[in-house]
Amino acid sequence: MPMKTLDEWLAWQSTLHPNRMALGLERVADVWSRLGVPGLGCPVITVGGTNGKGSCVALIEAMAQAAGYRTACYTSPHLLRYNERVRINGEAVTDEALCAAFARVEGARGATPLTYFEFGTLAALDLFAAAGPDLVVLEVGLGGRLDAVNLIDADCAVVTSIGRDHMAWLGETPDAIAVEKAGIFRCGRPAIIGQPDAPERLRAQAQLLGAPVFQVGRELGMERDAQSGGWIWRGSDGERLALPIPAMRGAHQLHNAAAALASLRSLRARLPLPVQAIRAGLGRARLPGRFQVVPGTVTWILDVAHNPQAAAALAENLRGFRGSGRVRAVFGVLADKEAEAVAAPLKPLVDAWYLTASRDARAMPAARLAECLSDVLDGTQHAVWASVPEAIDAAVAASAPGDCLLIYGSFTIVGEALARQIE
Repeated sequence: MPMKTLDEWLAWQSTLHPNRMALGLERVADVWSRLGVPGLGCPVITVGGTNGKGSCVALIEAMAQAAGYRTACYTSPHLLRYNERVRINGEAVTDEALCAAFARVEGARGATPLTYFEFGTLAALDLFAAAGPDLVVLEVGLGGRLDAVNLIDADCAVVTSIGRDHMAWLGETPDAIAVEKAGIFRCGRPAIIGQPDAPERLRAQAQLLGAPVFQVGRELGMERDAQSGGWIWRGSDGERLALPIPAMRGAHQLHNAAAALASLRSLRARLPLPVQAIRAGLGRARLPGRFQVVPGTVTWILDVAHNPQAAAALAENLRGFRGSGRVRAVFGVLADKEAEAVAAPLKPLVDAWYLTASRDARAMPAARLAECLSDVLDGTQHAVWASVPEAIDAAVAASAPGDCLLIYGSFTIVGEALARQIE
């Protein structure tokens, strides 16, 4: 049927492939070749990893834009609108532009089945090729080696971190996950690793692929500077830069910033980056849903932490932020997540839990979530709520001035909370 609106296109795309996920590059490469796009015509940075991908992309984008470069960024998932996934020069593309790109992909698709993510990736690349940016930044959707964005040979690739997530697809061990994440590295092109204690297999796999490796804590250095209140970045060539702390909260953002800066520095022959642009970009970079603090009589904190590693980082941030008031958590996860491991790091910091489920068909039902957390939350006040808005309303009603409302567990939980807040 002919699609007229963005919502119609997106609903239709979800019916094209029998599986929601189908990793592999053959189908998407076939359609890309039939689209006839000559190429992106500019440097490409691809960013993968378990956590920190979105933050790293936002930092790269902000620093490049501060230097006057025109950027094109593809990220996923979105929080409020699909358009957030496709940004040109910092602005989400319009419905009309997306629909036109979807029509071009459909014209080239023929009988090839594409997943929702593959269809969207091809549309984004088509828009980027037409826009003629100075830099394209692509965020891996899942894994790396077989993810649709790996269709493009990146000039530099970043793996921010390795943790437990999507194990049904990527493997049960850190080494197995590392091999999949390392699939975005290319022979002779810089491979940036943002995690000092990443599994050694990640580095070994990059070297096996012939990529020169630059890892935070080894070839790359970063350290807090107590005298200035900022931090020092050290490049592989000994370059040292005194920089301000990133505007995005959390100690882990220094690792993301160090990796983001290293990726841009690797392209300096094509995209020179003045130090003042680096400093400005670090101060401008923002990303909704990553320890996003909304001040008010009751402070809201929104975080998309949905795996054990991200939950531990969230707990660390909350310890450094919380005041004397009580903390209430609105919490929900998707059905394939380790609910116990995502809740446990926050238990010592949360006074009451409001367990719920988003409208996403993949969400773990709230009653099932309560069963999973029966041991973890034993002795802690908790209750089940039918929807995110109901859970939020109940938590706010029970709060006093100075209390904190923590909303976390998945992108869909945070997205619904943001929508609720702006109503």
